Amino acid sequence: MFYIYCPYCGEHREEEEFHPKGQAHIERPKDPEACSDEAWGDYLFFRDNPRGVHHELWVHAVGCRKFFNVTRHTVTYEILETYKMGEQPSITADAQGQPREAVAASRQEGVRA
Repeated sequence: MFYIYCPYCGEHREEEEFHPKGQAHIERPKDPEACSDEAWGDYLFFRDNPRGVHHELWVHAVGCRKFFNVTRHTVTYEILETYKMGEQPSITADAQGQPREAVAASRQEGVRA
């Protein structure tokens, strides 16, 4: 078991109190009526699933019941930061190390990044 920091409650609470709700920072199309079916389908159904740093939407279901964002490493499951809705993350995949092209190239060469 691990503890997650709720930025609204200001406390570390047990993981059972929280539920993940998917990818964070998904921008809704400004004019849905003008969207093509393909663009609307992409918005509704397709999400990023990176290996590494990822921003997710979570809810403190048993506590304050507020939504907040989590920056999590998908390989180690380590939570790097939590922040309130409307705020931007201070940790990004680009800031965590090598550019994605370098990581992809090293994987092709058999080197673990």
